[in-house]
Amino acid sequence: MTRHIRHAAFFCALLLVALLVNATRIQVFEAPSYDDNIANRRTTISRYGQPRGDILVDGEPVTGSHDTGEHLRYERTYTNGPMYAPVTGFASQEYGTTFLEHAQDGVLAGTDPLLSPFPWSGANGDRNPGGDVVTTLRRAAQEAAYEGLAGRKGAVAAIEPSTGRILALVSAPSYDPSALSGNGASVTRSWASLNRDGDRPMLNRAVRKTYPPGSTFKVVTAAAALDAGVVEDLDEPTDSPDPYTLPGTRTSLTNESEGCEDVPLRKAFEWSCNTVFARLGVRTGVTGMARTAEAFGFNDANLRIPYSVAESTFDSEVDRAQLALSSIGQYNTRATPLQMAMVAAAVANGGQVRSPYLVERTTRASGATVATAGSRPTRQAMRPSTARLLKELMADVVREGTGTNAWIPGATVGGKTGTAQHGLGNSGTPYAWFVSWAKGDRDLEPKVAVAVVVEDADADRGEISGGGDAAPIARAVMEAVLKSPSGDGG
Repeated sequence: MTRHIRHAAFFCALLLVALLVNATRIQVFEAPSYDDNIANRRTTISRYGQPRGDILVDGEPVTGSHDTGEHLRYERTYTNGPMYAPVTGFASQEYGTTFLEHAQDGVLAGTDPLLSPFPWSGANGDRNPGGDVVTTLRRAAQEAAYEGLAGRKGAVAAIEPSTGRILALVSAPSYDPSALSGNGASVTRSWASLNRDGDRPMLNRAVRKTYPPGSTFKVVTAAAALDAGVVEDLDEPTDSPDPYTLPGTRTSLTNESEGCEDVPLRKAFEWSCNTVFARLGVRTGVTGMARTAEAFGFNDANLRIPYSVAESTFDSEVDRAQLALSSIGQYNTRATPLQMAMVAAAVANGGQVRSPYLVERTTRASGATVATAGSRPTRQAMRPSTARLLKELMADVVREGTGTNAWIPGATVGGKTGTAQHGLGNSGTPYAWFVSWAKGDRDLEPKVAVAVVVEDADADRGEISGGGDAAPIARAVMEAVLKSPSGDGG
């Protein structure tokens, strides 16, 4: 009898070992495959089983979480959703996440290991309460940019030159991310409608669309020419013909303004003479032009804010005629509004380009800081002496040139208008550009740099549209920043 009991006990022990081995196999070695299985709803239910952390602007949340009482319990909500959509993106139970909702998903969803109060917390996939993301945005600047576009196609980007903080980021037309939050039939209809819309409201024009920058690129060309010693005196004649025959061709380049022949750089910049800057680009050479453009941030495919930014491009494999056109912001030259704000910021910041960023810090639900932005990398786009001269030139544009609509009482403002031709045979309505910076009379340094592009500008003439359509929007954004108290957004 004892022998039978011993055999039964041994058999039970084998069964127990087999169970333990199988449990270990499933829970340790095969767990990833189960987690990724489309039939496993546990992770999804867990993800939406608690409120998501918030994205903050000026210390106040622009996102929230709504308790639906359903299986996937919490849905994302947005305050002023269309205004902040290019920053927040959406968090959808059906279609995933974009922009900050995607780049900071670990913090917002509570899965980031840094949210754990103890090193071993969360090791089993447990979620901490969602943390918050504190942005660098200024509410007043964001509102001014959004209201300034007033539904017209276009975008606005504003940067603090000395730090790289993004103060405003607006794209229009926009959409309400709340329409995509849940998983019902209305969400599916909204997704289909947004994707069919020819105006592409989900396209983030501020950072994900590149445009020919037109005459605003003349800031870069002037910097390259001054750094290369092609021009040494702003008030000396430039020996520029009008019209200018593009090298190696019979094509003549003309100007919108009168009296551009042989004018000094100061007047050529003030009245945006195409012929002068095309010739300056050719004299500087493709190597010098490309080097300066890249120092400003062109041809950088790795820029993140923290989500990715479309690459702004300056073609370095061009002939002299193509270089002439590239130097006035046409041909293959393309830039995002954020890139052109970086150009204006470099002028305002003594020639230094600070990497732009949107997240000041992340915090636990308790408010304790998890991570901060830290110091940002810098590049020297031009010599400090060149930056001083360009500040003069840009201030002249606003004081008595094509950018007078950007003038602000009690402040020093520099700017550059631009009109970018596009479409087959340049048949499209020109894009209206304005880039600028501003410093209050009591400020030691410029507080804001802005780039505005309006796709459906109303003006007939080249440079006037930049001054008439885009400059007033830039002025409103700059005024909002100069009038608002400084802060880190939280």
